[in-house]
Amino acid sequence: MNDLITRLTLGGYRRFGRLIYPFMGPFLALRARRGKEDRARRYERYGYPSTERPAGPLVWFHAASVGESMAVLALIERVHAHGVHAVMTTGTVTSAKVVAKRLPRGAFHQYVPLDLEQAVNRFLDHWKPDLAVFTESEIWPTCIERLRHRRIPHVLVNARMSDKSYARWKNAPQVASALFESFSHVIAQSSLDAERYRKLGARPVVISGNLKVDTKELPYDEAELRRVAGHLTGRPAFIAASTHRGEEQILLDVFKRLKPAFPQLLLILVPRHPERGDEIEALAQGLSLDVARRSRKEAIRAITDVYLGDTIGEMGLYLRMAPIVYMGRSLAGYGGQNPLEPAAIGNAILSGKHVTNFRDSYRSLLSRKAVRLVEDGDMLAANLEFLLSNPDECERMIQAAQDTVRDMRGALDRTIDVLDSYVFPLTVKRKLEDIGNGD
Repeated sequence: MNDLITRLTLGGYRRFGRLIYPFMGPFLALRARRGKEDRARRYERYGYPSTERPAGPLVWFHAASVGESMAVLALIERVHAHGVHAVMTTGTVTSAKVVAKRLPRGAFHQYVPLDLEQAVNRFLDHWKPDLAVFTESEIWPTCIERLRHRRIPHVLVNARMSDKSYARWKNAPQVASALFESFSHVIAQSSLDAERYRKLGARPVVISGNLKVDTKELPYDEAELRRVAGHLTGRPAFIAASTHRGEEQILLDVFKRLKPAFPQLLLILVPRHPERGDEIEALAQGLSLDVARRSRKEAIRAITDVYLGDTIGEMGLYLRMAPIVYMGRSLAGYGGQNPLEPAAIGNAILSGKHVTNFRDSYRSLLSRKAVRLVEDGDMLAANLEFLLSNPDECERMIQAAQDTVRDMRGALDRTIDVLDSYVFPLTVKRKLEDIGNGD
């Protein structure tokens, strides 16, 4: 009976996908108008390719957005070094722009196909991957089933499982088991993540640590940083990174409260979604604050209160503009943002307490008092005032955060150890093909 329910559930999911497939055009067009889809490349979401497949073995890498993409680039470089091609898919416009600049020659970027049978089949028919490597919590039923049907090994790296996702999968254990047992290997971030994947049916499961610790520091333009920093000389400043709707109001209120004690204070506000720039500017101006926008190339003047970082792919620049950073999606939003990027660069980190998506990273930072968690705007204001007034404590937190990152490294090597067992046969396959072609 349980097997029948599972088949009916997954079969129903696929049939529903076939039914809605013809109606996805208006949905993608609406997302494109909102800046969430690349209008010129929407066809890729239906599985249509934008380039020819190269000859020889190929690995399909998939990462949801920017942070995950940066973490997997080192794996792509490893595969590329073995002479194996790679196609990388992502789901956001921002990640596509960032990845395009950093993929090695011989690797290709596509937008991930919709999890609909027609789209996934079209993608697989063209690219014919020999191995699929997905990141974190990218679990798409149709894609998993199609890869299994074609006997393509499917590895989940840097795997994590949020409390909410785990609770949801536990309520459908047979369906979870049918999907999770299809993974050839799960490489988990932590012992808790590993335990959850095992309980849901995945085998084998190993622990690597967080790949994002081994990611190269976020890139930036040194000349541009020198130019922008020239406008900040002598001014106290703090960064609010990857903020979500609701947090900007809190931060602007906090800024207003701190301004009397620090008359030259500057807030560098970097929203998670830059397209919200107009909305955020209106909020600030409603509080009589002077705003300079990065997207308009406006300079930071002596009267500027808020520097709005409403651009894509420049987080490396913003995080280097001031020593203190508040990480968004943790007060008004839930789940938190990756604290390891500012920790590696050299920031004293503040965050709300809703950080379940990065629980282990924050736990490691907290063990060294390298981060301060706040409950609300009042607590955020008090901690900012303290750090702005006590540069020695700020520097101690920065050093503690960098020490934490250093001690957490090693996930990349552990992940590569597992992936090599899948990639090495592909290198043999490539050499045999070269011999067959007379090369």
